[in-house]
Amino acid sequence: MGPEKLGWITVLGFSAAFLTTLAFLPQVLKVFKTRHTKDLSLGMYVVLVAGILLWLTYGLLIHDLPIVLANSVTFVLASSILVLKLIYK
Repeated sequence: MGPEKLGWITVLGFSAAFLTTLAFLPQVLKVFKTRHTKDLSLGMYVVLVAGILLWLTYGLLIHDLPIVLANSVTFVLASSILVLKLIYK
């Protein structure tokens, strides 16, 4: 794979990382604002946070910056929701 392909592949990775991470922001803001977590599944967030942590570990092991950045931010956002779910339960 030549350098010309790495450019657009990296842009693709960062674009995917940005969009999937951005998807969590409205939920985090809503939970922080309303303190309402009744409708959120505790089990789903436990599994999601564990999966994100595994993706982050994978990204670190293969030195893939888009995977590392996206999953670092998403881990913080999803973990915030999980912690608030436990606090406001």
